[in-house]
Amino acid sequence: MQVYIKAAFISSLGLGTMTTFAGSHWMFAWAGLEINMLAVLPLMTVKFHPRASEAATKYFLVQATASAAILFAALVNSFMFGAWDLFNMIHPLPGSIMILALTLKIGIAPLHMWLPEVLQGLNLDAAFILATWQKLAPFIMLVQLPSPHPDLLLALGLLSIMAGGWGGMNQTQTRKIMAYSSMAHMGWIMAIYNFSPTLALLTLALYLIMTSAAFLTLKVLNAFSVKGLARAMFNLPMLTALTPMTLLSLGGLPPLSGFAPKWLITNEIVVNKLPLMATIMTLVTLFSLYFYLRLTNSLSLTMSPNSNVGLLPLFLSKSPIAPMLPLVISGSMMLIPLIPVITAAMPACK
Repeated sequence: MQVYIKAAFISSLGLGTMTTFAGSHWMFAWAGLEINMLAVLPLMTVKFHPRASEAATKYFLVQATASAAILFAALVNSFMFGAWDLFNMIHPLPGSIMILALTLKIGIAPLHMWLPEVLQGLNLDAAFILATWQKLAPFIMLVQLPSPHPDLLLALGLLSIMAGGWGGMNQTQTRKIMAYSSMAHMGWIMAIYNFSPTLALLTLALYLIMTSAAFLTLKVLNAFSVKGLARAMFNLPMLTALTPMTLLSLGGLPPLSGFAPKWLITNEIVVNKLPLMATIMTLVTLFSLYFYLRLTNSLSLTMSPNSNVGLLPLFLSKSPIAPMLPLVISGSMMLIPLIPVITAAMPACK
């Protein structure tokens, strides 16, 4: 794909997301989602491969189904109340359909089965876009719902945390592991949104930073499997030494940045008199921590199965390090002291 054509698709991707952000009408928000989807499909098949074509087809069918459900919910709400504004989705029926459609777009359990398979069929660049940027527009639409159903959001959040933790335990492919990691983090965001939208946005921002660091690192290391990580130390020892910190931050270990949202969310849920749910969420997170530790072990404590070290450079990546990689790695490790300042600076959502 030529550079100018690729730049046009990336610009359209940004345009679709910004249209959804700025729209106050369901039709504009839906149009932004469609522009976003149609712009990312060519980026998913930049390098032709049967797996990439299959992943793009699956992604199109899932997103088209979710878009049809969004239009149906908007039409039902318009028929009941005569309103097409984003802030007038107050009836339980169209509101529930809208929440389920948006969670299908994001890939939250129990509507998550497409996400690992789609990410597995893509290259790391397209998988990175799908795990980060593509979640922004549906999430912003979800945030703008005037009266979300607390019980539904809590149930979806808990299911997503459990599916993300258990599903990633037996995976050996890094893209599938990152897909289940995405599910688990989205579950934390869904669980806390009804109680503290500001904290949900903070968690989303930290998730984007940590996931960006993980995907950019995997791209530089050219690591598509857990075994492939064992070859990294021979090529980029400094990056290999920092990557475990990023992975442990995704797992929520102190004193890394990923610990702050989990700690604040757990405290907020306990304050709202749901100690059992907070306990279950914390315990299930240990499953996610397990597969992050598997990746860390493969990076730091495992030697390559290739006995001829002289041949290892043939399998290693020649990809240049992205300029933003040091920034996102630093952010994934050292943001805890700034969390109170960031939280105070963020405007309240309600």
